[in-house]
Amino acid sequence: MSTAVLGYGRRDTGLTPSVILSALVHLVLIALLFVGVRFQSSPPTSITVELWEAPPPPPPAPVVEEKPPPPPPKPEPQPEPEVKKPEIALPEKPKPKPKAEPKPKPKPEPPKRDLAFERRMREQAAQEERQMAQAQEERQLRDLIARQQAATRNRGLATWRDKIVGKVRGNIIFDVNSVPPTIEAIFDVTLLPTGEVLNAVKRKSSGNASYDEAVYRAILKSSPLPKPDDPALFQRQLELKFRPQDR
Repeated sequence: MSTAVLGYGRRDTGLTPSVILSALVHLVLIALLFVGVRFQSSPPTSITVELWEAPPPPPPAPVVEEKPPPPPPKPEPQPEPEVKKPEIALPEKPKPKPKAEPKPKPKPEPPKRDLAFERRMREQAAQEERQMAQAQEERQLRDLIARQQAATRNRGLATWRDKIVGKVRGNIIFDVNSVPPTIEAIFDVTLLPTGEVLNAVKRKSSGNASYDEAVYRAILKSSPLPKPDDPALFQRQLELKFRPQDR
């Protein structure tokens, strides 16, 4: 403050704001002191305000360790209350329902007979039986005729074949006593309707070549062969069997 007073007389324009600021600060301090004096009964104490530094921080408060509270006392065990079992009322068994008596079934009425229809059915059945019997008789008759015709044909063929074999056997020039009587030679002979021999082929050998050759020459020598009594029995090819014992 003395510095400000001493230099008041100097005309230094740079000091004017600082002087004004210092004056204002002093006025504020004086006002605060005046107000504090009026509201205090004790004599005022001097207050020193340093505007250029902040006051030091207060010392840290001592840390007081708090003791944990004592554990609460354990409660005394109390006897468990008796739990009464609830009385369960068993349901009553339902009474069986009375069985309903079955109603008697109505007897079916007998169907009315259609006499005309029954008569027609009997007549139709009888007619079918007659037709079946007639068809069976006709079938049996046809079978009988066919068997008779086959027997007649077979007899005619056998007779015709015997005539041919007899004629050929008469032309065989061979000593039949020199071979076993049971040997057999079979030839297929091709004929014309006139009985002439076109060809003779040995189907089965008798086992004796000389006897087979003698039969072959006899067949060719016997041409023309006998014709059947019934021309309808003629066959272009015949199977002829020759045995030494057949004479």
